[in-house]
Amino acid sequence: MTRHDFSAVLRAGIVVLLVSNSLHVVQAQFGEAPAGGVAKGEPIGQFLTLGAPLDDAAFGMVSRQALELENRAKQEQRPGILVLEIKPGSSPFHQVQGLAKFLANEVPSLTTVAFVPQTVRGHHAVLALACKEIVLAPDAELGDIGLGKAVDLDDRQFVINLVNKRHNARVSEALAIGMFDPQSELTWVQLEMGDPPRTESRLETPAGIEKLLAARAVVKQRQVVKEAGVPGSFSGEKSRSYGFLVANTADSREEVVKLYKLPREAMREQREVAAAPKAALIKVEGLLDPMQQQFIHRQIERTIATGVNLLVFELDATAGLLGPSADVADAISELSKQNVRTVAYVPQQATSGIVLIAVACDEIYLRPTAKLSDAGRIAEGPGGQLVQGSKTDIAIVKDKLADLARRHERSPAIAGALADNSEPVFRVSHRDRLQVRYMTDAELHESTGDWVKGEALPETGRAELFELDGRRAHELGFASAPVEDHDALKQRLGLPAAMRLEPVQPNWVDKLVFILNRTEMTLLLFMVGILCIYMEAHVPSGFFGICAGLCFGLYFWSRFLGGTAVWLEVILFLLGVGCLALEVFVVPGFGVFGVCGGILVLASLILASQTFVIPHSDSEFHELTRTVGSLGGAILGFVGVAALIGKYLPAMPLFNKLVLIPPGAEELHGDAPHLRPDLMPQQAANPLLERDSTLLGREGVSLTVLRPAGKAQFGDDLVDVVSEGPFITQGRRIEVIEVTGNRVVVREV
Repeated sequence: MTRHDFSAVLRAGIVVLLVSNSLHVVQAQFGEAPAGGVAKGEPIGQFLTLGAPLDDAAFGMVSRQALELENRAKQEQRPGILVLEIKPGSSPFHQVQGLAKFLANEVPSLTTVAFVPQTVRGHHAVLALACKEIVLAPDAELGDIGLGKAVDLDDRQFVINLVNKRHNARVSEALAIGMFDPQSELTWVQLEMGDPPRTESRLETPAGIEKLLAARAVVKQRQVVKEAGVPGSFSGEKSRSYGFLVANTADSREEVVKLYKLPREAMREQREVAAAPKAALIKVEGLLDPMQQQFIHRQIERTIATGVNLLVFELDATAGLLGPSADVADAISELSKQNVRTVAYVPQQATSGIVLIAVACDEIYLRPTAKLSDAGRIAEGPGGQLVQGSKTDIAIVKDKLADLARRHERSPAIAGALADNSEPVFRVSHRDRLQVRYMTDAELHESTGDWVKGEALPETGRAELFELDGRRAHELGFASAPVEDHDALKQRLGLPAAMRLEPVQPNWVDKLVFILNRTEMTLLLFMVGILCIYMEAHVPSGFFGICAGLCFGLYFWSRFLGGTAVWLEVILFLLGVGCLALEVFVVPGFGVFGVCGGILVLASLILASQTFVIPHSDSEFHELTRTVGSLGGAILGFVGVAALIGKYLPAMPLFNKLVLIPPGAEELHGDAPHLRPDLMPQQAANPLLERDSTLLGREGVSLTVLRPAGKAQFGDDLVDVVSEGPFITQGRRIEVIEVTGNRVVVREV
């Protein structure tokens, strides 16, 4: 028998031995599946494709899905298998190194499998060495890490340390040396060593063989598998025949699925955001009220307009009111339709309505000790502190949490327990598919018998609050694996380490809205607006009218952006001003238009500061009292300032020429103008008023159209008159029927 024939026979024997051994290993690990059913302990798996170049996004995708698969496997008590299909290409070594460290250290309970359907050379080969098993296509090759050149010393040491951890028993230090050093020689040897003697085969360098011989090992067979000066790249068929590097060979994913008894749905990869992640962070802090609600909406719109496709919401808020929190949660949940991925990050605690926002996001990340809890505390009590809501409010929050959880494939029962912990939540398993879920008795009743009830979660169905910290939330599949800080979060999300994840800053509009919504600013706007109207009535320059419009415009604008006012309040205010204008300029006197106008203006100002019409709770009554108090304080302040202005304004050098003076008052009082009749000397009579009193019963001619006010002539006197009823055209005969002070009422003869 020639040496070639002997090698062929030897390789054939090794192949038979390895195939038989592999079948026993697979059966022992995964169990036999009975016909027509699914065996207990059937593995769950996930395929992921790693192309070139590897980047932070690829690292985030692998780490995120690997951790989720590991947690699911633990929950369902089934083996978890992560299959990484490694594509040819070139990537920076530091990117490969980071992912290789993760695969080797961070998911110990997962079976990581490198599937190489095409020849892979260069740095990507290190990823395969980091996995617990390698599956190559028979004709595909793996190796030549340095692409024909010796690898850098530091990189070489990393690869040696990686394989020496012996995650993959078929990968040795000698094999790694052969892959990154073209000048090395590798020999397959069959040894007999130990007492009692045992036989084993391995790859060794010439130096390694010398050490074995020195240790009294007997080399029974040897075969050079890589000569010096030849790049170390090994095919699936060759590696399988000698029993190193690969566990199996396969040409397609379907064959890999059969080898590891995986369900076919494992081949469907979970798609990430197609575009490279462009992230922004929105920090939610303080009380989430209507003003904060609108601020968050504006931040979301601005960031998305800049092309952001990954929004991180850092939830460090004390609490959130029900209405604003639910509105923001709905807006966040709908962002997936715009291909925007949303992430909730909780560094310390998320309570009250803030829990709604967390559950509305695609992913939830908590620090290990951070908590989700007390979602039912959504009512504002005395002093602005949030308290437990009514039964109706808590039921609304519970239903909302359950709905948001369903949208993102989380347990509705666990989400609802964060608001109402009166009902126990049970761990249930599917009768056929070996899936694990968490349900209440009511959900089990609606499941038509598909789920088998297990033990209740010990934290549920009790009088105490239901809390989830980062670790427990991950165990229950409600949140992703916890992260320690922003750096760990960026790594998990696939963001560059150099990227600074800082909160979006408010612009000048946001800052101005926050200032104008303060109680003291509301009081000031009211008082200045009313005062400017008073000044315009006595100093008709137009300047004070513009200032009054500006004050009330700022008030409604700030309330509009602050979330408490809508167009209804603005329309009511304009209608009220219109009614007052009719009363003053068209229908003199204090009648229906004046009363209605005043009521409409006051109602619009009050409604614009609150989100309700009639208060139904102590907090709403407190808010109404605060608004009415601000308006009342503004009116009192106006009265005081107006009194001072009425006394001192006529004497001011600039304004004494602008103050309106009754006709004829110059002859009586000289150059001393007065704003109010009660400040005028009482001992002198006004001849104009005496003239008007003699007009009663006289007839004259209308010089202008009376609609209803206008001018008329009685003999030599030109008098301002008001029509009694319908309009009177110019040149008609009229008579005076009433004289009240300087108000002359006429009718057509």
